Amino acid sequence: MFTGIIEEVGSIRRRKGCDLTVMADSVLEGIKPGDSIAIDGACMTVVDFSDEDFLVQVSPESFDRTTLGDLKVGDGVNLERAMALGDRFGGHIVQGHVDGVGRIDRVRRQGDFSLWTFSAPAEVLPYLVPKGSITINGISLTIVNPGDESFDVAIIPKTLDETTLCSKRPGDRVNMEADVFGKHLLHYIRQAGGSGLTRELLTRHGFAKPDRG
Repeated sequence: MFTGIIEEVGSIRRRKGCDLTVMADSVLEGIKPGDSIAIDGACMTVVDFSDEDFLVQVSPESFDRTTLGDLKVGDGVNLERAMALGDRFGGHIVQGHVDGVGRIDRVRRQGDFSLWTFSAPAEVLPYLVPKGSITINGISLTIVNPGDESFDVAIIPKTLDETTLCSKRPGDRVNMEADVFGKHLLHYIRQAGGSGLTRELLTRHGFAKPDRG
């Protein structure tokens, strides 16, 4: 489990087959094999590490379904360790399970802020709601103006300075993870056989008493 608050920007040191070696600093503190680290929002398991880097093994599916397959030696990546029990919770609940790959459409300045427009894949579109949460390359962001195929987010200077967004341009691909609560809610509604919160759904989850007729 992650929060979408990036701890540092690392860089790709080596890429050989399924092995990906990432140079890092702060995320190496207390690291051990089996730990989870989100790389650009994709949860990976630490296989080995040194004082300067760590090694993960990326499955063919993860290469295909995320932007990890696009990475080259020297590329920067957003890094976040799995959340520790009792930590402050600054973003939103992030699983590190990338739902799909979107693209940056355009970037517009708004004073000190910038408004970014992203095109979203079909796997993410159903969960876009105004002021809802979205994870882009591991960064917890708030949705603005969701449309039929795209949405906006407002980026503050600190986020640009401390993540890989500062190096991204229109046309670049990005990992997207929709809000887990939205995904679960829509799944339950569909399982109930209706487009709204039916009595069956409410009863099933203890929000209404079953009919005794």
